[in-house]
Amino acid sequence: MFKLNTLVLIGGSGTNLQYMIDGCDNGFLDIEIQAVISHNPEAYGLVRAEQAQIPALTVDHRAFKNRAEFESQLARVIGTFEPDLIVLAGFMRILSAEFIHPYLGKIINIHPSRLPDYPGLNTHKKVLEAKNKIHGATVHYVTSQLDGGPIIAQTTIDVEENDTESSLKAKVQLTEYDLYPKVIQWFAEHRLHLDNNVVYFDEQPLPQTGIQLNNETAN
Repeated sequence: MFKLNTLVLIGGSGTNLQYMIDGCDNGFLDIEIQAVISHNPEAYGLVRAEQAQIPALTVDHRAFKNRAEFESQLARVIGTFEPDLIVLAGFMRILSAEFIHPYLGKIINIHPSRLPDYPGLNTHKKVLEAKNKIHGATVHYVTSQLDGGPIIAQTTIDVEENDTESSLKAKVQLTEYDLYPKVIQWFAEHRLHLDNNVVYFDEQPLPQTGIQLNNETAN
């Protein structure tokens, strides 16, 4: 069976990566993780990759004079694999339009909020400060706009009165562990594509809010 050649770019503990690895092992994900690449040489996700016998590579952003040099080296490393899909999972570097352009439609990210609400950092704190009743996670295509690319799918959780930043983070992460592998498998099944900034699922255009997994069933 054909498996989608996939690179995973990380920056931290790699919990989402672990669910991808597990998905490959249990037959849920029809992908081949060619390598895991981190901008942080101390990222625990690199250990997870090594334990799974996946090449674990580092392009340390601190070793370069500027973002252009860092991105140039990162592009060279990615180019040796010719991936069908690039998955960002805790990759904490903002990528330029020049870097993203060759991979447009093949690079995705997961963000801990219901975009377009709360792009950037500290999403759980912002949700609490705004006294929002719902929160969640979003998988979107990566474009030059920070956390602003076309939305593929979202999850929703209820925000309870006693929730804290830590409890919200934990609840959102649980939805991510289901959401991200599901979306990645859709790519493996060639059910998703991007055309003129519109996301298509099974050849049908999605609304700007993408697939709402809590309200709509997508098998």
